[in-house]
Amino acid sequence: MPKSLTYADAGVDIDKANKLVDTIKEVAKQTRRSGVMGDIGGFGGLFSLNVANLDKPVLVSSTDGVGTKLKIAFMMDKHDTVGIDLVAMCVNDIAVQGAKPLFFLDYLAMGRLKTGVATDIIKGIGEGCKQAQCALLGGETAELPGLYQAGEYDLAGFVVGIVDDARILDGSAVHVGDKIIGIASNGLHSNGYSLVRKICFEVMKLKCEDHIPEFGHTLGEELLKATKIYSETVRHLTRDLTVHGLAHITGGGIEENLLRIVPRACQVVLEKKSWEIPPVFPFLQKGGNVSDDEMIRTFNNGIGMVAVVPDKSASEIVARLSALNEKTYIIGEIAECRSAADRCKWV
Repeated sequence: MPKSLTYADAGVDIDKANKLVDTIKEVAKQTRRSGVMGDIGGFGGLFSLNVANLDKPVLVSSTDGVGTKLKIAFMMDKHDTVGIDLVAMCVNDIAVQGAKPLFFLDYLAMGRLKTGVATDIIKGIGEGCKQAQCALLGGETAELPGLYQAGEYDLAGFVVGIVDDARILDGSAVHVGDKIIGIASNGLHSNGYSLVRKICFEVMKLKCEDHIPEFGHTLGEELLKATKIYSETVRHLTRDLTVHGLAHITGGGIEENLLRIVPRACQVVLEKKSWEIPPVFPFLQKGGNVSDDEMIRTFNNGIGMVAVVPDKSASEIVARLSALNEKTYIIGEIAECRSAADRCKWV
């Protein structure tokens, strides 16, 4: 008779997964907010919309991942910040529509469950939810032997937020004469890491533990900086000030993401050298001999969020953002677009 096999023999440890749920419950408790119903452990998370107190509430959702930035976490065996990245990439996307995040769900998949690693990841997700003031409502931790290499995993997230229909920001109010305000990033955030890894590890032959004078710390520390979460900044900004449009600067850079919210009759005029560029970007450009055009379309280059605002309100909005401890720059303006091929102009 062959040995009586168990699920654990095949690589899936149900008991270990059940113990991890207890950790997740504790993290989720720290993110609890009004509207949450019940605790983690059911088949679905419950959230009441009675807390919204809006005239015509609209739900806004987004889903995203961390991408190949995870490779840096694997190389460093450091997993406590990628959960913040996961939350940031989702909540920043709905913040630009004026939505306040309500709750977040995550999906973590590993070849074999490593409790310590999973705990660090989930604590990072909890920290991201606290920064965004949304609840970690639930998620899924999957053990998938044979699908991932040893020590590797994947992360995905899903957020739901809410906004009053009358206060949705979609860029339709943007018009000629508006000013473009850039809100600083803290570095790479979570985009362009396939190119980053090629430059740093294949071309420059660096290691994560190498100290980089321009950064004042190691390469790995720079590459694992957690993505900034802007949702609370946006909430404070839009509460009593007029904003015509917002863009989260991710893959595609400032130009492509800004054009997503600007009417076709408008031209985006951006001023070169109008903001401070973090040292990681010139470091990568020089190390990989990357053209200016490629830098612009791949990275945020120091601007993580862009607001298009009325000219008369620009100074007040810059002052408000500064009071919120955000580095802020007026980086351009909206002009009349005379041809479809000339929607963005750098001066």
